[in-house]
Amino acid sequence: MKILVRVMEARNLPPTDSNGLSDPYVKLQLGRQKSKTKVVKKSLKPCWGEEFTFKVEDLHEELLISVLDEDKYFNDEFVGQLRVPIGQVFDADNKSLGTAWYPLQPKNKKSKNRDCGEILLSISFCLKNLSTDLNGDVSHVSHLRKDSDVRTESPSRSSSGPVTLEDVASSKEDKSCVQKTFAGRIAQMFNKNSDTNPTTSSRETDLSEPPETSKPEIYNNKSEDESSGTFEETMKMMESRDQGSEIPSNLSGVLLDQLYVISPAELNSLLFSPNSSFPKLLAELQGTTELQQGSWKFDKDSENLKRVVTYTKAATRLVKAVKATEEQTYLKADGKVFAVFCSVSTPDVMYGSTFKTELLHCITPGPELPSGQQSSRLVISWRMNFVQSTMMKGMIENGARQGLKDSFDQFATVLSQNVKPVDSKDLGSNKEKVLASLHAEPQSDWKLAVQYFANFSVVSTVFMGLYVLVHLWLATPSTIQGLEFVGLDLPDSIGEFIVCGVLVLQAERVLGLISRFTQARMQKGSDHGVKAQGDGWLLTVALIEGCNLAAVGASAFSDPYVVFTCNGKTRTSSIKFQKSNPRWNEIFEFDAMDEPPSVLDVEVYDFDGPFDEATSLGHAEINFLKTNIQDLADFWVPLQGKLALACQSKLHLRIFLDNTRGGNVVKAYLSKMEKEVGKKINVRSPQTNSTFQKLFGLPPEEFLINDFTCHLKRKMPLQGRLFLSPRIIGFHANLFGHRTKFFFLWEDIEEIHIVPPTLSSMGSPIIVMTLRQGRGMDARHGAKMQDEGGRLKFHFQSFVSFNVAHRTIMALWKARSLSPEQKVQIVEEESETKGLQTEESGSFLGLEDVSMSEVFSSVLSVPTSFFMEMFNGGELERKVAEKTGCLNYSSSPWELEKGDIYERQIYFEFDKQVSHFKGKVTSTQQKSPLPDRNGWLVEEVTTLHGVPLGDFFNVHVRYQVEDFPSKQKACQIKVFFGMAWLKSTRLEKRITQNILQNLEERLKDSFSTVEKDFTTI
Repeated sequence: MKILVRVMEARNLPPTDSNGLSDPYVKLQLGRQKSKTKVVKKSLKPCWGEEFTFKVEDLHEELLISVLDEDKYFNDEFVGQLRVPIGQVFDADNKSLGTAWYPLQPKNKKSKNRDCGEILLSISFCLKNLSTDLNGDVSHVSHLRKDSDVRTESPSRSSSGPVTLEDVASSKEDKSCVQKTFAGRIAQMFNKNSDTNPTTSSRETDLSEPPETSKPEIYNNKSEDESSGTFEETMKMMESRDQGSEIPSNLSGVLLDQLYVISPAELNSLLFSPNSSFPKLLAELQGTTELQQGSWKFDKDSENLKRVVTYTKAATRLVKAVKATEEQTYLKADGKVFAVFCSVSTPDVMYGSTFKTELLHCITPGPELPSGQQSSRLVISWRMNFVQSTMMKGMIENGARQGLKDSFDQFATVLSQNVKPVDSKDLGSNKEKVLASLHAEPQSDWKLAVQYFANFSVVSTVFMGLYVLVHLWLATPSTIQGLEFVGLDLPDSIGEFIVCGVLVLQAERVLGLISRFTQARMQKGSDHGVKAQGDGWLLTVALIEGCNLAAVGASAFSDPYVVFTCNGKTRTSSIKFQKSNPRWNEIFEFDAMDEPPSVLDVEVYDFDGPFDEATSLGHAEINFLKTNIQDLADFWVPLQGKLALACQSKLHLRIFLDNTRGGNVVKAYLSKMEKEVGKKINVRSPQTNSTFQKLFGLPPEEFLINDFTCHLKRKMPLQGRLFLSPRIIGFHANLFGHRTKFFFLWEDIEEIHIVPPTLSSMGSPIIVMTLRQGRGMDARHGAKMQDEGGRLKFHFQSFVSFNVAHRTIMALWKARSLSPEQKVQIVEEESETKGLQTEESGSFLGLEDVSMSEVFSSVLSVPTSFFMEMFNGGELERKVAEKTGCLNYSSSPWELEKGDIYERQIYFEFDKQVSHFKGKVTSTQQKSPLPDRNGWLVEEVTTLHGVPLGDFFNVHVRYQVEDFPSKQKACQIKVFFGMAWLKSTRLEKRITQNILQNLEERLKDSFSTVEKDFTTI
C-alpha cells in the first residue's frame, strides 16, 4: 500500500530570522523513508504545492511532518511539527482525511512558543494500489508488518502534477522469474482466491502485483486501458483537453536549441510515438540495452498523459552499466506546442537515491521558411532535483552535466540524420520574404481629413458658425448704446456674452485641430523605407500594428506615432489619426553598427502639434542580450507606463538583426580595442566563449574580451571574477556554494571614477561605477549603495593587475556608451588634471612638462633608414627584443595621427633575467621627422605592470636619430630619459636610478645588435 501526501501551504508561521521572516521547508518521514519540499525564501505564508508517496508497511506507524527554517551557516531551526497515525487515515471514509488545516505543535511541552502556525495538507491512500494490495480482505491489512526481505522504497516526488503509481511496483526481477513458470502462475491463482492468514509476509502479498514480464507485451500489443487507440488519437484527446495553459519555461541548463524543417506535430511523433524508430536508433548509437517503452496512459488524478520507459545505460570508463527508469509526462499538447517533462531515476549508481535528473522537451513552431515548409524549434533543458541532502551535490551535478552533454550531442546527431536542421541562410531569405509582404496602406489627405474632423467638436462648431451667419443675414444693425461706438459692437446681455465666449472657444479648438492636422501631414513617416548604409550589424524593425492604445483628451482616440531608438539613432513612424488600434506596416532600418546593439527603446507618443510636448502613450525596452533574436521575428511587445498598463496596450513588431561582416567581427573588434588599451588581446576559444555565454545567459554573438580576479565591495568584500565583453560587464562569485551573479550594460554606466587606496580596501584602488537612474535594477543585489537620485553604485577592488583592468574598462566604456563630444571632454579634463599621457586615447599630452635629460649619445655605423627598422615591427625589431629580454613582444602598425606624426602601441613581458618580477610593459610610441628632414624623433611613454609601485610612475624616453654629415652610412643617436611621477614616494630616487641603469644596458645591447645585423648584410 502507498499513502499520498500533498503539502500545499502554511500560514501564521513564527518569524525565525532577524528580518522578521523565515525560509521554511517541510520535512516528511515515515519509518525509514524521508523526503522534503523545496525552500521558500523570506515568507511566513509559504506555498509549496508538492506531492509525495510513501510505502506503508505497518498501520501502527506515524507520519511525521516537520516545518523547519533553512540556515545556510548553522543548523536549520525547528518551527513546528505534526504527527499523523497511518491507522487514522486507513479508518477514514474513502481512506482519505481530505484537505484540511492542521495546527503545528512545538517539539516539547516546555517550549516557550506554543503558536507554531498551521499547515494545509491532503493525506490519503492511493486507492488503485490499495485495492491491489488488499485483494478484498481488510482483516489482513490490520496485521501488516515490516519484512526485512523487502527493499525500502524511496519516496517519489512530482513537480508537475499528481504522482503516477501504475505498474511501478512491479519491477522486481525475482518475482518475474517465479511467474514465468506454470507453477508460479498456479501459486498466484491460489494466493488470489484463498483467504490470507495474518502471518502472510509482504513478499507473498507482492505476488499479486502484475509481473515485469508483462511490460513488453503491453508495448507490442494494444492495452485494454488505452482508450485512445493510436498515438495520434491520444494527441487529439490532449489537444481537446488543453485549456490554454502556459508554455513551461526552460529549466536551469539548456542542452539543445535547434530549428528543424518539420512541423511540431511530426517532430513530437518522431520523438515520443511508441511506433517511432528514433529511440531505437539512438539506443544503438549510445549502446543502450533493454529498452522498454510503456504505453501512454491518462493519469486519473491529474488527467496528464504519462508513460514509463526503462533501459540500461552503457558502461563508461568511470561508471558501470546502470538501469534507469524514466517517467515521461505531457505538460502541454495543443497541436502546435508540445512540452514533455521527464524524470530519470538511477538508483543503482552511487548516491542514486538522493537525486533525480529532470529534462524538459519543448517543441514550438518556428518561422515559416521561404520554401513554404514548416519549421519547429526544439529546446531541451535539464536540472538536478535532490530529494535528499548530500555533501556530494557539486560532484553529482558536474558529472551529470558532462554525461548529459555527451549524450545529447549524440541525440542531435541522430536527429539531424532523420530531420534536416534549418540553415541560417534560409532564415535570412525568410526575412526578405516577410518584409516584402508588408505594404503601408496609402490614404489620401481628403480621406484622412474627413476621418479626422468627423467629430462632435468640429460638427457643432460648423453648425454654430452657420447659425450665426444666418442670424447676421436676417438681423438688422442695433443702435449704439452703452460704451459702444462705431466699429465696436459689445454684447448687450449676459446671454450674448456667454454665446460669444462659447463661439470663441469652439473656433480656437477647431483652428488647433486644423494646425495639428497640417503639421502631422508634413511628417509622413519619412524614416519608413529608408535603406541602411554601411557594413556591420544591420538592425531592421517592422512596425505592424498597435492594440488598445490609450486615448488622450476628450475624444475616445489618439493620434499615435512610434519612435525607435538604438545606439543614439532614432527612427520615427508616421502618425495615425484617431486610432486606438492603428496599423502601420512600416519598415525601419538602422545604419550598420560596428558592435551588435544592446537595447532597442520603443516609445509611443500622441501627436499634439509641433511645439507642444508630446504625451507618452507607453514605452518598451527590447534587450537583445536577454532575448533570443529568433523569438523577435514576430511578436507582441507589451507597453509600460500608467496609460499603457491601464489599457493593456501592446505593439506588433518584427525585428531582424544581421551581421554582414561574417566571421571577422571578433578579430576586427579586438584589434580596435588593442589600440585603445595598448595591450595585446587574445581571441578566446569557442569553449570559453560558450561557457561565458551560458554563465550569464547571453546570445551566441556575445564573446568574452577579458576577465579579472577582484573583490566586489558590499558590506564585506566578496572575491570573484569580473567579465568584460563588448556589451556587458558581469561579475560572478561562488563562495561556499552561494552564487552571486549579475551583469549590466555599458550603456547603463553614467560615470566611472577611481577612489584612492584606503585601509578598508586593503591598499588597493577602487573602481566605482555609477549607473544611470533606474538602470541595472536586475543587478542591484551587487551594488554597494543607491544614492538619493536612485543611481546604483558598484565598487570593485583588489585587482591583480589594476592598470590593465582600469584601461580595459575605460576603453570599453568609452567605445560603447560615450558620444564623440563626451570623449573629447574627458580627454580635455584628463589633460588638465594629469598633464601626462592618457593611455586610453594614446595621445601625448603635456610631454614637455616631464624633465628630460640626455643619458646616451653615440655614432653608429649604420644609415638612418636602417636604424629606423628597429621601430618598424620587422625582423630587426624582433631580434632586438630577444636580445634585450622581451618576451611575447607584439606591436601594432603605425597609424597617422596628425600632420607628420605617427603612432603605435607595444606590449611585451620582461624575461626573468631582466626582472625577477617578470613584469608586463605597455608602451605608446610616436615618431615624426626632424624639422630639417635629415632624421627622426621617436618619443615613447612606458607603463610597467605587475611590479612594485608600477602604478606610481610612467617612463618617458626620446630617441633623436639624424644623419652624421662627416661620415657616410652613419647616424648619430641621442637618447633622453625622464620620469613622470603620478604619486609621491620616498623611493623615487632609488627607482629612477634602477630604471636608468637597466635602460642604459638595454640601449647598448639594442644598438650593438643593429650594427651587427647591418654588417652581415
